[in-house]
Amino acid sequence: METTAFESVDQVVQEIMRIHRSLPPRPAVDEVEAAVTLVRNVEMAEQARLDAIARQTKSLQVPEELFMVLQEMQRKLVYFNSKEEMREAHKLLDLENLHNLFDDLIQRASTCVSSPNSTSSSSAAAMAAVNLSSKSNSVSGVLPHRPSPSSSGSAAATAAAYVFNTDRGGVANTASARVSRDDSFVVSKPKKAFYLDGIGAGPAVSATPQIVDSSLRSVSALNSTGGGGVGGQEGEKLSLIKLASLIEVFAKKGTKDVNLRNKLMDQIEWLPDSIGKLSGLVSLDLSENRILVLPTTIGGLSSLTKLDLHSNRIAQLPDTIGDLLSLVSLDLRANDLTALPATFGRLVRLEELDLSSNRLAVLPDTIGSLASLKTLNVETNDIDEIPHTIGHCTSLKELRADYNRLKALPEAVGKIESLEVLSVRYNNIKQLPTTVSSLLSLRELDVSFNELESVPENLCFATSLVKMNIGNNFADLRSLPRAIGNLELLEELDISNNQIRVLPDSFRMLTRLRVLRVEENPLEVPPRHIAEKGAQAVVQYMAELVVKRDVKAQPVKQKKTWAQICCFSRSNKRKRNGIPAVSRLDEKRDHESTSTKMVVNFAPNCSPQIISEQKTLIYDCKLQFDALVTVLGFGTQVKTVADSEEKRDI
Repeated sequence: METTAFESVDQVVQEIMRIHRSLPPRPAVDEVEAAVTLVRNVEMAEQARLDAIARQTKSLQVPEELFMVLQEMQRKLVYFNSKEEMREAHKLLDLENLHNLFDDLIQRASTCVSSPNSTSSSSAAAMAAVNLSSKSNSVSGVLPHRPSPSSSGSAAATAAAYVFNTDRGGVANTASARVSRDDSFVVSKPKKAFYLDGIGAGPAVSATPQIVDSSLRSVSALNSTGGGGVGGQEGEKLSLIKLASLIEVFAKKGTKDVNLRNKLMDQIEWLPDSIGKLSGLVSLDLSENRILVLPTTIGGLSSLTKLDLHSNRIAQLPDTIGDLLSLVSLDLRANDLTALPATFGRLVRLEELDLSSNRLAVLPDTIGSLASLKTLNVETNDIDEIPHTIGHCTSLKELRADYNRLKALPEAVGKIESLEVLSVRYNNIKQLPTTVSSLLSLRELDVSFNELESVPENLCFATSLVKMNIGNNFADLRSLPRAIGNLELLEELDISNNQIRVLPDSFRMLTRLRVLRVEENPLEVPPRHIAEKGAQAVVQYMAELVVKRDVKAQPVKQKKTWAQICCFSRSNKRKRNGIPAVSRLDEKRDHESTSTKMVVNFAPNCSPQIISEQKTLIYDCKLQFDALVTVLGFGTQVKTVADSEEKRDI
């Protein structure tokens, strides 16, 4: 290196100015605060990891020396990762410290060249200008220990002319006023002109400071979108220090909406504690990153209504998640959650909750405290039981629990009268709860790919059903509810891959049905070629079939002396003058086709006829009543035409 000889004060001052200009731009206050926070967070995380390593145990089969080697490697890796996480923060803090040191040195130099013993007025003016530009370029740091001496107006003008009438040109920027904040001083007005190296800029060049080290680029460039979005080049991702700096900026601006979806470097596995400063934040999107853990300070986001954390690697939620009392929408799908904290039930304003694609084995009973919940998605987990407290979620409209290990649904499901969508595909459910008949708002039901043995008859009371899928059940589902015709709003029905042979007669009443899937069933009624023509072809066929059967079943006109009817149905409460009304024979069916079990003894000339929809058993018998029929049943009444005043109880 060539030795330089400084023969004059002016040469020394020029060299001081050159060195000062060579520094990268001074970090902003937000960046310095972020770096300090980041270092503190990393140190805490490092200690937690070291403690976890120390708590590890081994069995007697593992040699002590081998175990010690493992732990030593784990510790060294923790130290290395921590150093990497703090590297940018330390670099930024080192730069800030260097600026502080140079400020002090420039103050000393200014004192030297402006002292009465100084012989060079031009050097004094130049040094004063350097001191001035040092102040104007400073955004943070301590105030120099020795104040600059006062100068006359002509001296100041001379200094300004000396500095800015160089080959760079430009207009001098007066010293910015400072405001004190603890031990630091902040420029209260924005910098208007700088050289590309951070000293000043003329009218012919860009006013943006030169970026000497891209890793220390000002956070203002990252926040160029103006809101909570992240600017910069397309595809550019944030380092930990830049993230911490952004958080400081957002906190001071009172930002309402922050979108960091897929914006964090893959190395970022946790968030700075300073996230808790965003108390005014309304919406936060941190999805599609690689976050492992949330800080406990997340509970400080008291105004947050929407939190999107989907597609991360979060294994556990902090208890402070329950402090987000304003939360309305929470998306946690595609993480590694195995359980929810007990404080989860405090989110009483929550309306949308997505927990799909995690590793949850149970849902906490406190889920029932979410009285405002409208949508609950727990698809693709390991849940084997839904807590009975789900019945307290009285605002729930949509419940999706596909791809789990459910063996049954709780009876409490019937209490959710607002439920519109119930989907439990790919589970091990053997039967639906009897309370399903209370779901009067239910529009969509999907219980496909389960082990249903039968479909409860009372499901047909859920008359709002529009879509129903009971296909692909592995317990040889053989029949549909006989009153399925009550579901007059039904538009889509999937009964594929079962063992159904005959559709019930009431199927003819499904006049709105437009999609019918019956593949892989041994269907006999209707024939397969009819089923292949579509839903309405099947409905029409069933209607015609019933009409033909009715015509064939028309009875021969009997004399009035015959006994007409014996009713077993309790539901037949229509009476005339206190006497059960006489029914006429409309259909003739096999006695075994009814599910109503009765014990009947009758004479050879007395034949039973059954109307299955009314569960009514009708007999045509001769007048020798006592000799012809004896019926065992509670409240059975018989009325004959020959003697209309006679009513006999059996």
